[in-house]
Amino acid sequence: MTLQRLVLTYTRHGVEVRALYRRRSQDGPNPGTKARQREVSSLAREGLREALRALEGDAELVGCSGFSQREDVLLVDTTTGSAA
Repeated sequence: MTLQRLVLTYTRHGVEVRALYRRRSQDGPNPGTKARQREVSSLAREGLREALRALEGDAELVGCSGFSQREDVLLVDTTTGSAA
């Protein structure tokens, strides 16, 4: 499996984590099963760990918007090896 995107949305009830990933084959756990939940949870945890390691290095601000409610986009190059 290859993680392509993690989106974290903070709500008053907790954190919603949306994971977009690609499988090499169609085989795998069916939606709604405990096995699928474990698989995606593991993938999301690893993605978050990688993001935290990457943010220890240099992060470049590549986009920003808003006035009272702001959204900034950080880009971290994980291919240089500095984040490892």
